[in-house]
Amino acid sequence: MAHVLAGEENNLRKDHIITEVKKQSWLSVPIIVSGVLEKLIQIISLSFVGHLGELPLSAASMATSISGITGISILMGMGNALDTLCGQAYGAKEYHLLGLYLQKAMLVNTIVCMPLAFVWAFAGEILHAIGQNKEISMAAQLYARCMIPVLFTYGILQCYYRFLQAQNIAFPMMLTSGFTILVHIFTCWLLIIKWKIGYTGAAIANSLSYCLSLVLIASYVRLSSRFKHTWTGFSKQALHDFSSLLRLAIPSALMGCLEYWSFEAIVLMSGFLPNPKLETSVLAICTRVSNELGAGNPQNARSAIYVAGTIAILEGLIVGSTLFLARNDWGKIFSNKLEVIKYIARVMPLLALSHLIDACQCVLLGIVRGCGWQKLAVFVNIGAFYIVGLPFAALFAFYLHLKAKGLWLGIICGLSTQTFSLFIITLFTNWEKQAKKAVDRVNKSTVAVGLVTTMNDNPQADSSLREEVQASDDCH
Repeated sequence: MAHVLAGEENNLRKDHIITEVKKQSWLSVPIIVSGVLEKLIQIISLSFVGHLGELPLSAASMATSISGITGISILMGMGNALDTLCGQAYGAKEYHLLGLYLQKAMLVNTIVCMPLAFVWAFAGEILHAIGQNKEISMAAQLYARCMIPVLFTYGILQCYYRFLQAQNIAFPMMLTSGFTILVHIFTCWLLIIKWKIGYTGAAIANSLSYCLSLVLIASYVRLSSRFKHTWTGFSKQALHDFSSLLRLAIPSALMGCLEYWSFEAIVLMSGFLPNPKLETSVLAICTRVSNELGAGNPQNARSAIYVAGTIAILEGLIVGSTLFLARNDWGKIFSNKLEVIKYIARVMPLLALSHLIDACQCVLLGIVRGCGWQKLAVFVNIGAFYIVGLPFAALFAFYLHLKAKGLWLGIICGLSTQTFSLFIITLFTNWEKQAKKAVDRVNKSTVAVGLVTTMNDNPQADSSLREEVQASDDCH
């Protein structure tokens, strides 16, 4: 009898695992594809620019790095707060909150973009001031100025993506990203090859492509009946109670930026190596490939850690193997100079190893965002990348004279430290306590929205209601 019961239990466990794999695959596969396609915009642009010469590639690479440090990473991090808020609200069936969170996040990101646009406009001056090559810096400034529209469209686009993912809707993202990539390739060819605008044509193509993605996604949300409960149009309620969003958005931005900045700092550090045009070109290409391929990991499959981890490891092995086996061919995509192609081939094995580690780390970061641990992750990333990663990168590159390989070895040290730390935190987590926190967060937002609605409907509302709203705002 005991054997029969044990057999039935094992069958139930296998059925549960199979169901979980199917469920996560249904969501994660289109997210992987759409993430990779969207991020390929930068890689495609650099591949076109790379065939114009070493200076245009260095300038475009440097501009892409500075725009990532001072813009893309911040907006992506701010948008990540919706992973927690929208995901938990949807799970609690408080569907009206998703639309309000989306509007709040779009408004906050738009406001944040304004000072960032000023930084992009003078990116070359900043780069030259910190010691970068003047010729590369000023060429990078022109590229960055042509990409300023990307700031505003990217910030809003990230909010829409989180809004859709929270509702387990991913295929429209994949379809719109695929269409955008096809248009982007044609636009790059038209501006750079046909009309011979030069390397700035790639920056203009970036701006047009991100605008197209935003129009397609926003139109889908506006017109589809799937969002009749989660998107009811713009509301004045979205102008109240930003505290719950900002409490997560700010540490989310710091969490994402600290990691992203460490990768881009490697590109900037390469500018201080001998032959900065070559070193910057090679490291920027490796960083782009690493970041953009890694962006498609199933980081939103949070419900079953073991299943998500297994999927991530398999994905990391597949992509890592592809990077390693094709190490002699990657450079040809970005440049026709033999020196650049050979240098990239020598760095690719390290890139393959870092991607395998990054695959596991992405699942752990998905758990972090799902549980709202962004503040804790900030300290993990500071230790991993700024106490371990970057100092070791400088040691390997400048003192042990490993150059680009040394810089990337430092990144591997940082990624390994971060992954191990997040794994230990996840291993010792009290999941019942985390579930209660999620319910409390959603209930707080529901109460606050209800009180604001009451005050808007009744201008003579008792002042005690306003005090209650303030108390609700401070109770978290």
